[in-house]
Amino acid sequence: MRIDLHGAAPGVHAAMARFDAAASRELDPALAELVRVRASQLNGCAVCLGMHTRAALEAGEDAERLHALALWRGSTLFTGPERAALALTESMTRISEAGVPQEVFDAAREHFDETALAHLLWTIAAINVWNRVAIAAGPPAG
Repeated sequence: MRIDLHGAAPGVHAAMARFDAAASRELDPALAELVRVRASQLNGCAVCLGMHTRAALEAGEDAERLHALALWRGSTLFTGPERAALALTESMTRISEAGVPQEVFDAAREHFDETALAHLLWTIAAINVWNRVAIAAGPPAG
């Protein structure tokens, strides 16, 4: 590691952990972990990918679905709400490419009430922060 973020800034680390827990509080734990795994795949964060894959399995997620997650659009293993959450995850994670298209947001709104949608958005935001900090603080690439 380049820096021990927890040791160097324990209050910030603890606040981020509380934020992350609060963000996902209104979501099904398995769905929250699917979102975290997918964002971690897109961001290339091996630390978070391993951690959230294990957490997804512990939350009752099926290993076959986790193996198919990177190609979820071509899979029949995911429900409508999961597909909407994953599309929103991809749009937010790759936000610089096209923002969050209205149809992606509308699809999420079809499956999640206002409270759940807000928690989904915050959960996606939180994992993207964790991914970026873990990658920056980790060993140099290459």
